Amino acid sequence: MTDQKNILITDQMARYYALSAQRHDSVYDKPERQEDLDELHEKVAEALRGHKVIELACGSGYWTETIAQTAASVLATDINSEMLELAAARKLDNVELRQADAFDLPADLGEFTACFAGLWWSHVKREEQERFLAHLRARLGKNILLVLIDNTYVEGSSTSIARTDAEGNTYQIRRAPDGQRYEVIKNFPSDSTLRKKIGSSVREIRIARLEHHWMLSCRLK
Repeated sequence: MTDQKNILITDQMARYYALSAQRHDSVYDKPERQEDLDELHEKVAEALRGHKVIELACGSGYWTETIAQTAASVLATDINSEMLELAAARKLDNVELRQADAFDLPADLGEFTACFAGLWWSHVKREEQERFLAHLRARLGKNILLVLIDNTYVEGSSTSIARTDAEGNTYQIRRAPDGQRYEVIKNFPSDSTLRKKIGSSVREIRIARLEHHWMLSCRLK
């Protein structure tokens, strides 16, 4: 796949989330996911306790609020201003907001001890994951704690997979509030795939697999 097509897919996904900002948190309303979410909130808060955290793709600030309860400070970033407006409405004392593309983080972000991304890793193409981690290390430095949480595919609860590309990336078709249909990359890696893809870039990998979600923590090499 060409870089131009990659850019088009990324832009399409950004547009979808910008248009869907007001209903972004509805993904957390499904009754069958509540037990998982309760456990994840506890795990995330404990993992990031006392850390200076940069959050990638913070969205509406749903996870930012949890992180802020225990972290020393949080810089929450997102590519969409619509999402940052929702996050700002939460009025979290120890949180700074900044518009930034996770795939092209600016060099003046500051110093951090941890990085968090919630329901975002699934949007990173399999063939771009190692390159992204290298970019993250270049911006944040080695030994940074990385915490990722994301969805597990569950038939009947997850949006159906529309197609799989030659690299093994899977895609869903989602409808924005304006009625437009968007193709959004959404990967559902197994534990072994996660370890294989990131093993050369990180150390101390720990994975907790729940019914509807997973959580991974590690440190950048």
